[in-house]
Amino acid sequence: MTQGSLVTTMSLLISLAISGVPLHSQQGPIVTFSAGVDLVRVSAVVRDRKGRVVKDLTAQDFEVLDNGESRSISDFRIDSSGVSVALLFDVSGSMEGQAESARDAARHLLSWLDGATDESAVFAFDTHFEELTPFSAGMRELPTHLATMQPFGATSLHDAIAHTARQLDGREGRRRAVVVFTDGNDNSSRLTPSEVSGIASAIDVPVYVVGVVSAIDDPNADIGATGGRSAFEGPLFNLAVWTGGNVFVASSPGERSRVAQRIVEELRYQYLIAFESSGTPGWHPLVVRVRDENHVIRARGGYIAGQSSPVLQ
Repeated sequence: MTQGSLVTTMSLLISLAISGVPLHSQQGPIVTFSAGVDLVRVSAVVRDRKGRVVKDLTAQDFEVLDNGESRSISDFRIDSSGVSVALLFDVSGSMEGQAESARDAARHLLSWLDGATDESAVFAFDTHFEELTPFSAGMRELPTHLATMQPFGATSLHDAIAHTARQLDGREGRRRAVVVFTDGNDNSSRLTPSEVSGIASAIDVPVYVVGVVSAIDDPNADIGATGGRSAFEGPLFNLAVWTGGNVFVASSPGERSRVAQRIVEELRYQYLIAFESSGTPGWHPLVVRVRDENHVIRARGGYIAGQSSPVLQ
């Protein structure tokens, strides 16, 4: 997926929304500031070349390009709020034999959450989307109903990710993320990966894809490897990265534990950057850079002008 194709897709979506044609997506609430200023808030994760989270940067270390034009950073801080995670399980027929591995990965992730400050919810999908457990704090066990669900039917992976991202829209005050446990196959979605990445990016919800595969399908067994493994390369990889998330492949208990720890660690140490929107309506491609070339940054790839975020508290 190229930047041009995503911009074209999102421009079409905006045009349809303005004309009143129903979409599969929903726009988030528009906040009006008394000063008449539209602020865009972006969450960013920074790691060094060895994969370690970088925690001591300042606003001067970042550069924001809005549709290619530099924007001044209006507000900046390291977020220390709680985490809100939506766990999304693929229970379609292609997950037969991998369902327990998916649950194991999720249990590892829950073990890294703080019961006092963090919250989580559980959703499942095949061609239908279902909420199994609403957002609640202190979750340590998965719902028993999940273990009794037999993998069956076709897979609407892209649609389910979009549905789950919308569940997080409006849950302000915490660092939000969708974590999906899947084999990566999709054969029934109406939405394309580029449309889903636009929906999630517009509300600043990163998508983390945990590829649950057997060892025979994961010969390298490298938790950080992406982009070269069948279903987890190309559009699905782009979907995650454009939202500020990532793709991991885990085929053993040890790998699933490390993946879970890494995801929660990233959510714990995010930089929050706010800048003034240009005011031009529509989809804006966004690039957030870190000035040190030895650092690697991930942040969402765009926003819809007019969807404001409050000044960082």
